[in-house]
Amino acid sequence: MCRNYNVIENEGRATIKAWTKGVPFEDKAQEQLNNIAGMSLVHSHIAVMPDVHLGKGATIGSVIPSVDAVIPAAVGVDIGCGMVATKTTLTASQLPDNLSGIRHAFEAAVPHGRTGGRRGARDRGSWHNVPDIVAGEWLKLQARFDRICEKHPAIKKSNNVKHLGTMGTGNHFLELCLDENDAVWIMLHSGSRGVGNRIGTYFIELAKKEMQRHQINLPDMDLAYLEEGSEYFDDYVEAVEWAQDFAAKNREIMMFNAIAALRKQLPIEFSTADLAVNCHHNYISRERHFGKDCFVTRKGAVRAEKGEMGIIPGSMGARSFIVRGLGNPESFNSCSHGAGRVMSRTQAKKVYNIDDQIAATEGVECRKDASVIDEIPHAYKDIEKVMEAQKDLVEVVYTLKQIVCVKG
Repeated sequence: MCRNYNVIENEGRATIKAWTKGVPFEDKAQEQLNNIAGMSLVHSHIAVMPDVHLGKGATIGSVIPSVDAVIPAAVGVDIGCGMVATKTTLTASQLPDNLSGIRHAFEAAVPHGRTGGRRGARDRGSWHNVPDIVAGEWLKLQARFDRICEKHPAIKKSNNVKHLGTMGTGNHFLELCLDENDAVWIMLHSGSRGVGNRIGTYFIELAKKEMQRHQINLPDMDLAYLEEGSEYFDDYVEAVEWAQDFAAKNREIMMFNAIAALRKQLPIEFSTADLAVNCHHNYISRERHFGKDCFVTRKGAVRAEKGEMGIIPGSMGARSFIVRGLGNPESFNSCSHGAGRVMSRTQAKKVYNIDDQIAATEGVECRKDASVIDEIPHAYKDIEKVMEAQKDLVEVVYTLKQIVCVKG
């Protein structure tokens, strides 16, 4: 049987299995992965998804199984970042011809982006008067958060409840989409926001100090790890699992508010269908693979166990996919989390202009100004080729096309 992945082997290092046939795989990302592969904590091999690209700390699009240790930077600082999508009973013919009203309603319902910077300045990306729904959901998270902060008070100094139910910046988004049958979907992308960033940054620094204390030399200090049984290991796992729950709840609240905003814009009744998918793509999970219990770190990868539903978004203006996992053990039951960048944000802003952005997002009701040029579709890999490269990891259930997009 012909395998659908490339194999990278170097003496003294774990094997790398890369689902990168037909898609770019930059040298710097390979170098970063080779550094991780040289660490003794890696179990079996490393799996690489077709959206792979260089990341801060660890490679985006990587699946790293580890035994007796975890690498905080391999999860990163947007802990629990992921996607949620909900199918509605609406069809395209029931939407207005001009979709700008829906976009503005979404923008008003979900805090997004970031403004301010000066001390005390108003940030439009967070709540100023926390809504009742947010306050109620925060109460369910607060006791565990307080326990974490008792041991690590620095984490309390973060945007926590004020960021619950908010989108953030960068490639986070809220979209209205149509599937191949013209059914209307709502889809969004966000994570654990300021509090997740604080948890991630805090424990990455603690891991680095642990390496220095034990005089452990690494090819990259961002690969600093916490060993099971060490002073901070259990605290980190507890904090990460809490942040992942925060992120999932964050997406649920945004989806609730987006649905409510859409209802106010339409003169007809509609409901959400049974199918709703809420999945992480930056997280740690306790799993069993190749005969061992291990921690699986997916950074820019989605779990795709047999029958498990997931979301693989394309870039703004491209298609996105609701998928069902095929449960490929060689990938540790994983798939890509999107298209993957081929160009940095800085480079995209240098190469492309507003006219390019307008042309690339034709037919999508979205902002088309200089501040979102870094998210132009040309800065990402071709999503069709990405999907072809992982045809043994997932099957496509629905294909979505964005018609409204709100960017962080």
